[in-house]
Amino acid sequence: MTREPERQDDPAGDAASLRPWWTGPRLAAGLAFLVFGLAGLAALAWLASGANLAWGNFLADGSAPALPAMAAAPPSVHETAPITAGASRPQHDPVWVSRVAGATAIPARALMAYAQASLLLAVEQPACRVGWNTLAGLGWIESEHGAHGGNHLLRDGLPATPIVGPALDGRSGLSAIRATPYSIALDDDHTWAHAIGPMQFIPSTWQRWASDGNGDGRSDPNDIDDAAYAAARYLCASGADLTTGEGWQRAIHSYNRSDEYTAAVLDAANQYALASGNR
Repeated sequence: MTREPERQDDPAGDAASLRPWWTGPRLAAGLAFLVFGLAGLAALAWLASGANLAWGNFLADGSAPALPAMAAAPPSVHETAPITAGASRPQHDPVWVSRVAGATAIPARALMAYAQASLLLAVEQPACRVGWNTLAGLGWIESEHGAHGGNHLLRDGLPATPIVGPALDGRSGLSAIRATPYSIALDDDHTWAHAIGPMQFIPSTWQRWASDGNGDGRSDPNDIDDAAYAAARYLCASGADLTTGEGWQRAIHSYNRSDEYTAAVLDAANQYALASGNR
């Protein structure tokens, strides 16, 4: 996390103002790898019902299945309730997590959260198709998967030291966001707001998108499970299919309206997809 990015609170953003950087040959080719990253989704888990996800990755006979036909556009996240505490949830495959964590150097505890969030959204909003590697790309840029500055994630998903970004005081290219009672409860700064947690949520954004990723009945921006799930829901609120270049750009721009930031997330996401062997 080299700097606190400037985000917009409108998840849909202003599509007309976006410069289509992804149409360049190198970046367009890079976006194509995001589709391959989605192929790791099937290997992530067995669903609570015991049925393995049937798309992406390789089948038992070694053949590569096609991606599913495009589903009808789902309702927006404002109309689709997140999966609640105690509800049946898809489960990640610990063998996959161990193998891919070793191949990508993503801490296993963070990878578990990205995998779980991707699986939850595959159930909640299947037409969005947010890949684990896109969430990992965000997690790397925002906090190095909770490891920035020598920090690390504990087994319960919380960082050893709470992650609080710099004051959003309008300097160094940051947004100027005054403290509110809600932000003060998160960052203890009575003057300026700070981004919080491994996915660096601005307090007002977290207040809107707070999510319970691990089903413990609480929503904590410092908890990697909750933060990754909230980030996935936030990305999918754009209404885009994240396997398309335009859709992926639109979703990442809703998280941070910076071409430089978007390209950095793209590079990280593609490196993770390639390093994982698309497994």
